[in-house]
Amino acid sequence: MKNKLIINASWLLTLVLIFSAGQKMDHPVLGKYAKDANAPGGPLAFYVAFDGTTTNPLMNAVDSIRAAFAADNPLKSLDGIKGKGVQGATNKYIRYAKPNDWAKNAKNFTISFWYKKDGQTLNNKGTNGPEYIMSFPSSNGHWSGANLFVMFEGNNTKCAVKVMIADATVSDNWFTWESAEDMIPGMLDNNWHHVAMVYSATSSALTLYLDGVANPKSKAWGTHGNINIDDTKITEMRVGRGPANNDDNDDWLASSWKGGIDQIRMYTTALSGAEVSALYTNKQ
Repeated sequence: MKNKLIINASWLLTLVLIFSAGQKMDHPVLGKYAKDANAPGGPLAFYVAFDGTTTNPLMNAVDSIRAAFAADNPLKSLDGIKGKGVQGATNKYIRYAKPNDWAKNAKNFTISFWYKKDGQTLNNKGTNGPEYIMSFPSSNGHWSGANLFVMFEGNNTKCAVKVMIADATVSDNWFTWESAEDMIPGMLDNNWHHVAMVYSATSSALTLYLDGVANPKSKAWGTHGNINIDDTKITEMRVGRGPANNDDNDDWLASSWKGGIDQIRMYTTALSGAEVSALYTNKQ
C-alpha cells in the first residue's frame, strides 16, 4: 500500500511539472526585452524602449519595469534614437492599463522621452493643432477627462510645450512654454530630440530640458508641493494621443502624434541636471 502511494505521488508530481512547463511556454521570455537598471536616478516606475523585433506589436511595446504589455499597439516600428521606436499616426495610439505605480508613488517626478517630428503639428483633420506625446484619461471629473497630458503645438520656427496635471482634488495646473518669448525654435526639424520634464515638490516647479539643457524658465504651481495625482482615477495610459475619443472631428483633446517616439521613462523622483544630461548623452 505504501509503495502504491509513493508511485501515485510520483505520477502526480510528474503531471504537475509537465503542466507547469506547458504554462510557462505561453509567456514571453523576459530576458529578450530591454531592461533598465534604474540608472541614472530612479526609481524608474515605467520604461518602454520599443525595441522588440517580433511580429507581435504588443511584445514590441512591453514595459520593462513590470513586463506589462500594451493593451493595444497599432503603431509601426521605425529606427529610433537607439534601436527601434514607433511611428505615430492619425487616430492611432498605444494603450497601457496604467503607468504602473508611477502616479501612486510620485511626489516629485521626471518624464523623459525622445521624439522626432517634421514641421507643423496637426489635429486629426489635418489642420493646425496640438499633438500629444501622452495622456492619462481619467474618471476624476476634470473637464479635460484627464489626470495628465503632454503636448506640443506649433512649427519648427516656434513650438509650444504644454503639460497639464489635475491632482486628487481635481485642482489643475498648466505648465506651459507658449508665450511669444517662451516658444522654442528648432524642435520640429525632423531630427530626434530628447525631452525631460522634471517636477520638484520642494519648489512646486517643472523644469523643461531639451537635448540635455534646462530651459531657463521653469514653471511653478504656486506652493502645491507633492504632485498628488489620484492613481485610482486613471482609466488608461495613452502614448501618442490626447484623452478624448473623437476620431471624426478636429477636437484638440483627441489629437494624435504623427511623428516618432522612443525611450519613454517615468521616474518617481526629480532627476538632477547631470542625470538628465546622461540620458541625453547615452541616447536613453
